[in-house]
Amino acid sequence: MAATAQAQPNIALVKYWGKRDTRLNLPVTGSLSVTLDALWTRTRVELDASLRHDELRLNGAEDPATLARASACLDLLRQRAGTAQRARIDTHNNFPTAAGLASSASGFAALVVAADAALGLALDRQTLSMLARQGSGSAARSLFGGFVSMAAGQRDDGADAVAQPLLDAAAWPLAVVVAVTTDRRKQVGSGAGMERSRRTSPFYPAWVDGAAADLAAAQHAVRARDFAALAELSEHNCLKMHAVMQSSRPPLLYWDGATVDCMQRIRALREDAGEPVFFTVDAGAQVKAVCTPDAAPRVAAALAELPGVEQVLSSRLGEGARRLDDSEAP
Repeated sequence: MAATAQAQPNIALVKYWGKRDTRLNLPVTGSLSVTLDALWTRTRVELDASLRHDELRLNGAEDPATLARASACLDLLRQRAGTAQRARIDTHNNFPTAAGLASSASGFAALVVAADAALGLALDRQTLSMLARQGSGSAARSLFGGFVSMAAGQRDDGADAVAQPLLDAAAWPLAVVVAVTTDRRKQVGSGAGMERSRRTSPFYPAWVDGAAADLAAAQHAVRARDFAALAELSEHNCLKMHAVMQSSRPPLLYWDGATVDCMQRIRALREDAGEPVFFTVDAGAQVKAVCTPDAAPRVAAALAELPGVEQVLSSRLGEGARRLDDSEAP
C-alpha cells in the first residue's frame, strides 16, 4: 500500500525554544503560528514487505540523518497498526531545506498523513499532531491551516502537547513574504540549539517565564484581527528568542548581515512608509515579513533590492496537511 500527502511549513509568531522532554519532543512553552500556502512538502510512503530497512530520499538524494528521524516517527504509527513492515519514503520540498524555513515541520506533517493512509489507520487530527510532534516539534502545527495554537501540555506522556486551529486562513487573509538570504543548511539544528540554550543561556528562565503571557496576548490579537498588536508582540517575541540563542555558550548566531538589513527595512516600511508589515525570524537567516495581501508586492520589492537577498518568496496563508489523490501526487 502507498499514499502521498502534502503539508505546508508554518511560521511561528509566538515561538517555542526549548524542550521539557527531549525524548518525546515536548516543548517547554506553547506557540502560535501561521501555515503557508505557496511552500510545500510532498511525501510518498510505500510499504514494501521485501525491505529489511526503511529507505528515504529527500529531494532525490539519500539523507541518513532524516531517515533515522523518519523511521522513529513511522515506528509510532506501525505500532498502532500492528505491523513492522518497512517503507520506502520519497519526499520533496519546493523551497530550501533545513535553512530556517520550517522544512522539518512540513516534512513530518506530510509523513504522518501519508503513513496514516498507507497503513489504513484513519487517525484523527489531534493524534496525528501528537505523532508529528515527536518527529519535529513544529510539525504538530502544520497539520492545521491558518492560525494555529500549540499547547505545551502538562502530561508526562505528551498526549496534551498538541496543536489546534485558532482561526481559518480565510477569516484573516494575511500574506507572508520570505526573504531568503542563504540556501545553505544551518550548522546547528534547532534541537541541538534548544538544548544548548537551555543549559547555558542566562536569559533562558526569563524566556520561559514570559511565554504564557505572550501566547495569550497573541491569541487575543488574532481573534480581534488586531494587526498592530500582533506586529508588536511578534517582533518582541522573536527578538527575545534570538537573545536567548545569542547568549548561549557558544553563541548561536543564525543571522547574517542581510538578515539584519531585512529587519531594518521592514521596520522602515512600517514606521516611515506606513505599510502594514512586521518581521519574524526563526532558527535561520531567512526573514519572514507578515503583511496584508495588498502590501505584499511592495514589501517583496523592497526586500528584493537589498544586497544579500538571494530570493523572495510570497505566500498567502494555507490549509493543513492533506492526502493527495493519484492525479495530484508527484
